[in-house]
Amino acid sequence: MKVEIDKNGCIGNGNCESICSDVFKVEGGKGKVLKSEVDAGLKDDLLQAAQDCPVQVISVFDGPKRLYPPKK
Repeated sequence: MKVEIDKNGCIGNGNCESICSDVFKVEGGKGKVLKSEVDAGLKDDLLQAAQDCPVQVISVFDGPKRLYPPKK
């Protein structure tokens, strides 16, 4: 699995880090992804972090398939 944060839109709220500190960290007022490849066992936490992001800047992928945000 893969996770990305659009740093231009991130406000550093910290929800992502509080939900999944193994993958996310807030540094310098912006969220940062700590691992480029994430274990599938963290899928639920990753999706929860993405959904709880107040500015919706987290994307979660399973291979080439985007899980969040869903395509419009």
